[in-house]
Amino acid sequence: MKTISVKSVCSVLLGVTVIAGATACQQKAESPMKQKVEEYASFELTSPLASQLSDNEKQIVGLFFQIGEIADGLFWKQTFGDKSLMDTISDPYAKQFARINYGPWDRLDDNRPFIGGYGAKPDVCTYYPADITYEEFNAFKDPDKSSWYTVLRRDEDGRLKTVWYHQEYAEEVESMCGLMQRAADMAEDPGLKNYLLKRIESFRTDNYLPSDLAWMDMKDSRIDFVIGPIESYDDKFQETKTSYEAFILLKDTERSKDLAKFVAMLPDLQKELPCKPEYKTFVPGTSSDLNVYDVVYYAGDCNAGSKTIAINLPNDERVHAMKGTRRLQLRNSMKAKFDKILMPIGELVLAPEFHGNLNFDAFFWNVTFHEVAHGLGIKETINGKGSVDAAMGTEKTSWEEAKADILGLFMVCRLIEKGEITNITVEDAITTYIAGILRSVRFGAASSHGKANMMCFNYMEQLGAFSRNAEGLYTIDFAKAKQAINSWADLIITTQGNGDVEFATEFREKNGGITPALQADLDRINNAGIPKDIQFIQGYDVLFGKN
Repeated sequence: MKTISVKSVCSVLLGVTVIAGATACQQKAESPMKQKVEEYASFELTSPLASQLSDNEKQIVGLFFQIGEIADGLFWKQTFGDKSLMDTISDPYAKQFARINYGPWDRLDDNRPFIGGYGAKPDVCTYYPADITYEEFNAFKDPDKSSWYTVLRRDEDGRLKTVWYHQEYAEEVESMCGLMQRAADMAEDPGLKNYLLKRIESFRTDNYLPSDLAWMDMKDSRIDFVIGPIESYDDKFQETKTSYEAFILLKDTERSKDLAKFVAMLPDLQKELPCKPEYKTFVPGTSSDLNVYDVVYYAGDCNAGSKTIAINLPNDERVHAMKGTRRLQLRNSMKAKFDKILMPIGELVLAPEFHGNLNFDAFFWNVTFHEVAHGLGIKETINGKGSVDAAMGTEKTSWEEAKADILGLFMVCRLIEKGEITNITVEDAITTYIAGILRSVRFGAASSHGKANMMCFNYMEQLGAFSRNAEGLYTIDFAKAKQAINSWADLIITTQGNGDVEFATEFREKNGGITPALQADLDRINNAGIPKDIQFIQGYDVLFGKN
């Protein structure tokens, strides 16, 4: 595959289409897709940290942009097939929306098609044959069929076979490896160099454990590069096949130092969880990273639809057991979502006396400790049912996300009370959390994250943490909110610890949906024209400026 020069990547502005001429402008104004595109507020991915990079580091970042662009094309291939769709769309707004969604299906509207001629999005994407059935998959006796890094294809006789990613995507993989080798040759930081060399091996073998471990050991580099097939959200058939994506990250060393102390506090915070002692015997590790970054490039899966504002990786549980995870807070992207979405929502739906409690620092701490909270709680059932993940079955993800939501808020409140977080109040944390749920549930309640959001929202409302006044605006009872935080955390951890999937299912079915009153609030937010998410103006020239 022909590699892309830094300059050509520099001009790529994903999510933004510039149309010149009065006729084109009139066409855009009349497009029925205009409102859909405007659900994504444009945001320029820059960072003051870029000016601190050396010329050598800037050249390495330029190579990362090129690799990321190839990964972006691979995700198109995985989720849709190819980018030929873009050549068939004449409406510039529809084309822009297809670019945002990597295909003709609206990712923030339960994947409903928005381009004529397309039906429902296939659960299999292109990871499996389009005509595969569950019965056929289950009958297929191949130990690699459920690997994170294989696709299923048919042989000349029409029978299923597995093909490894490095074979299926050989041309793109080799192009990325060549560019990574150039970056590794230039890298002066030993951790970054080792990671890139190990990642090359992983790309060529589909054994990602060595490079995941190398990434965990990369402590000091000012530039970071998350690249590879990582998340399995797009595979709705088996939820195992991973999608290619890339982040380019610049480390905020000063803010990261401020966060480092909290990792050492995790064992004590675990002991303070509001549940019975037998449900909190797990001892969280203290070797995991908790750092702050500015993200300067998104590609592939992480750039499709709603944008990630925090990273908790690797996903491999073997790495968790050996080294833990790295939790990366993407501060500039987080700030964009707060300024353009969460703050306007809060000002619209909250009673005026609570507006002063909305602030970005509270949003930052809530998101940060949501990620930390995944490492707290309970991991093994107390009654011999095995791991919580295994025992909770189909309820695993929604209840785990609900746990992270409420334990994150619990920890922020406790750290404020202990005097460890000093730039916000408990009232700020709770108010911003409630407004944040209204931001998140606009994505719908169909996903695991959506169900978790709704269980948290409905539980807190039922316990009187907030209510609506005569004008329909939210008022918050902070005393009841604190009680709800504690009792909801207790219920989640106890349910997980008991492996009580029957109760979990019944509770989620009753409390995991959007009520008519909430839907009316969401309609108000949507009618006010507040964006649902963000889209990026990004590239080498955007980050470093045109020469």
